[in-house]
Amino acid sequence: MVEKSKDQEFVEKLIKLNRVAKVVKGGRRFSFSALVVVGDQKGRVGYGFGKANDVTEAIRKSIEKAKKNMIEVPLKRTTIPHEIQGEFKSAKVLLRPAAPGTGVIAGGPVRAVMDACGIHDILAKSLGSKNTQNIVKAVFDGLENLFDAPKVAKNRGKSLNEMWG
Repeated sequence: MVEKSKDQEFVEKLIKLNRVAKVVKGGRRFSFSALVVVGDQKGRVGYGFGKANDVTEAIRKSIEKAKKNMIEVPLKRTTIPHEIQGEFKSAKVLLRPAAPGTGVIAGGPVRAVMDACGIHDILAKSLGSKNTQNIVKAVFDGLENLFDAPKVAKNRGKSLNEMWG
């Protein structure tokens, strides 16, 4: 499910929709939880988790939270600047830059985050936990800890040409 929202042209991707049942006196009471990734495909991306008694309400809540939790990802053309491993609890995600034309080689939740972010060439491997929510948080941990080449050069007092040769 990919939608472009009207404000600032964000891409919204539903990663997981879960129905949970609470057993009450009269039977079962169902509620829904939604995990959504929102991005502008230019390096800004965020995720949100929403719960409600209705599917559309859960998705709307998660999209609102995702827009509040946006992060800026440093890109090097169509990939990431360097290899990194993101971790959250027992979920680990290895992210490697790839040559142009490689495509997104990644599993479900990681692929959704990369598409929303605008990364077109990357190699990713999910290690450890299979929990979708923890995998997404591990990906965001990795993306948040990426170094931006111009900032590193400025902090060291060098130009980009001096650093990269």
